[in-house]
Amino acid sequence: MYTLPKIERFNQDVLSKYYIYNSVFITLPFDSIDNTGVLLPLFTETCETGFKKQETPKEIFDFFSNKFLNNASETEKIDLMFRFIQYIERQIVLFDAIEDAAFPEVNNMEGRGSLRDIKEKTDAKEKDDELIEFLENFNVRTVLTAHPTQFYPGPVLGIINDLTEAIRQNDLLQIKQLLAQLGKTPFIQNVKPNPYDEAVSLIWYLENVFYATSGEIVHYLQKNILGGNAIQNQLIKLGFWPGGDRDGNPFVTTDITLKVADRLRTSILKCYYVEMRNLKRKLTFSGVDTLVAELEHKLYRSVFYSKGEIFITLDELLTQLNKIRTIIIEKHQSLYLDELEALLVKINLFGFHFATLDIRQNSKIHNAVFKDVVNYYLNSGSDIFPKNYYELNEDQKIDVLSKVKGNLNPSDFEDEITRSTLESVQAIKTIQQNNGEEGANRYIISNNESALNVMETFAMIRLNNWENPSVDIIPLFESVDDLQNAHSIMEQLYTNPEYSKHLQARGNKQTIMLGFSDGTKDGGYLMANWSIYQAKISLTEISRKYGIKAIFFDGRGGPPARGGGKTHKFYASLGPKIENNEIQITVQGQTISSNFGTLDSCRYNIENLLTAGVTNQVFKKEENELSPEETQILTQLATLGYDKYLSFKNHPKFIPYLEKMSTLKYYSKTNIGSRPSKRSKSESLDFADLRAIPFVGSWSQLKQNVPGFFGVGSALRYFEESGQWEKVSDLYHNSLFFKTLLENSMMSLAKSFLPLTAYMRKDPEFGEFWQIIYDEFSETKRLLLKIAGHKTLMENYPDGIASIQIRERIVLPLLTIQQYALLRINELNKEEGNEDLIKVYEKIVTRSLFGNTNASRNSA
Repeated sequence: MYTLPKIERFNQDVLSKYYIYNSVFITLPFDSIDNTGVLLPLFTETCETGFKKQETPKEIFDFFSNKFLNNASETEKIDLMFRFIQYIERQIVLFDAIEDAAFPEVNNMEGRGSLRDIKEKTDAKEKDDELIEFLENFNVRTVLTAHPTQFYPGPVLGIINDLTEAIRQNDLLQIKQLLAQLGKTPFIQNVKPNPYDEAVSLIWYLENVFYATSGEIVHYLQKNILGGNAIQNQLIKLGFWPGGDRDGNPFVTTDITLKVADRLRTSILKCYYVEMRNLKRKLTFSGVDTLVAELEHKLYRSVFYSKGEIFITLDELLTQLNKIRTIIIEKHQSLYLDELEALLVKINLFGFHFATLDIRQNSKIHNAVFKDVVNYYLNSGSDIFPKNYYELNEDQKIDVLSKVKGNLNPSDFEDEITRSTLESVQAIKTIQQNNGEEGANRYIISNNESALNVMETFAMIRLNNWENPSVDIIPLFESVDDLQNAHSIMEQLYTNPEYSKHLQARGNKQTIMLGFSDGTKDGGYLMANWSIYQAKISLTEISRKYGIKAIFFDGRGGPPARGGGKTHKFYASLGPKIENNEIQITVQGQTISSNFGTLDSCRYNIENLLTAGVTNQVFKKEENELSPEETQILTQLATLGYDKYLSFKNHPKFIPYLEKMSTLKYYSKTNIGSRPSKRSKSESLDFADLRAIPFVGSWSQLKQNVPGFFGVGSALRYFEESGQWEKVSDLYHNSLFFKTLLENSMMSLAKSFLPLTAYMRKDPEFGEFWQIIYDEFSETKRLLLKIAGHKTLMENYPDGIASIQIRERIVLPLLTIQQYALLRINELNKEEGNEDLIKVYEKIVTRSLFGNTNASRNSA
């Protein structure tokens, strides 16, 4: 049967269903919803017409209220705004659920990037042996983080899940009931979640999505590529940050860290118990039934009766299951062997830890903690540190740190941060005892600026009575300068005898984390991405020189500005100069629910990451390696973009614009995450302390998406004006890395809407600054369309742009209300006695953040 093009499948399975079910939503018997449902389309149309006429958000709303609201009071207008916000939030949920339900129809699950596609290519090119070797040595690690970009509370996520299934089944009665439930379910949380709450929310995805999907992928590979033999390698790994990420989050305590680790263990044991219970109904034959019943009973007690006590070990579970497997093969004609092996695959993947709980802390905190530790030893008369330690240079300090050992007691320290940082090392030990080594064996140092930062952490761990720690110390390089110096820092570490000995004990592997988020904030879009690419080349080279296998862990967020977008294409584009035996990425917020929220989307995206590795390694493409001339062009582009971004970032109105004209200060009021919006507690806004999420998110709320494009147009224009356009055009068509970089920037442009804030052009304080943004946007759009040979943005992704357009249309009234409220706040602030009304409009701004972010799915 003829398969419709992707855009037609999208229109048929997503767009048409949305219009049908949205009309059902309007007919539901809610208070005032019929009035809201009638007025909202009229307001949407007014917004579209008004922005085409270059009207301000205030003029648009005033025109609408004069025409349709019959002399409404300000209170009545405000009431309608809140109703519009609530209605639009639910429209977005409906669209999310429909798009999730249609995922396997719109996306070809067996097409390019799938395991089936790779198998067929491997067979055709007779590379079966290479593929098997690849599978035994490659890993994909998706690390779920607690970065607060998910605005749906737990009950709403549950409704989305149920609604997705009902839509898939075309169960109209169930859909109507769920839409009614949705209409009555609150979308806001009255109090901030704590890190444990965040962990519980994300563990839902581990239990209900990643567990099944990862197991099925590996089981498929074993059956279809390895001829039924078990993959010894842990091909898919899961990581976890809630409860372990202390960087800038004062609410992560040692108790919470241990509690989250216990919950992870209990959750995976519960998954095994459910499977054993199902197997018990099938494995009813002699010699097997009693063994299965015993395992089921021990798992049941470990899950439901344990207060931290486990009634079965991992070795015992595996031994018994393999014993059952042998009996089934030898005596029972391999009956239900497939189901048993599927369980063994999952146990091999997840052990008793489920996901590795990473510990993360900022180097600036470590500096203070270590000073406290050194002072403690010096004051106690100990000779562990020389009396002149603070006068030593960096190399001398590193030499001292490489040799120290001790048995610190965290309770000996008065400072709470010192105590809790030391306790985090003790917590890693405890978790390893309870969940196995992979329960927690990574310590990440964010804002890592030197080899000293790493050695302080190494020493701190060893001073906790842990001479040979089973912990990987992971420096996180974020700023442009740190990325450029990263290889020198790692060489200092590789040549240190004690650290080298530690790496030998860890299999001569060094994980290095590279941060897209703060890199973009620091150096702009082109420079951040190119600096990371270049850092990977130099880090690979220096690691290979010393016999170390570098493993890159990418701190990628949702939007292109934070390393997101078409992520798998970046990994497929890496050449032989970049180590790529593992793909490690952070996944967060609404990117978790959109990319990994259902069994289909999770399978699709994990397979894409796996096949990106296959493309880069098994089908080594020579064109992925950049020539010296191409490298020079990219360096020049990045430098030009960096200069443009730097002049913009250093503009005297940059920080005031974010403070006064954006929604930046409202992020901290949303109660969506446990982390503060900035690292320091100071009242004034310090750019260095500002977290990347509210930074990127604020530009997204303005529909300007500056971090995803600023500097790109100026860099390309230089080549156009200097008669070198052919150079960048050839690079675009020959380099998958550069093409993906620019395509992701196109996505940022496609999600921008400058008419929303065009009124700022006339602002006496910020008019010139807004014009700078507009000019760079226009130039970037013109030149990206020129280099791609397109008439419209993202025209090579018709379903992608169609999804963006419908989502942007849904939230256009919300964006207009947000800007209207911001304008009213500025007006009211000029007079006295409006405090109560200002608070109401501030609440409108805060509430409007929710729907706008959820609709974008990767906006922060």
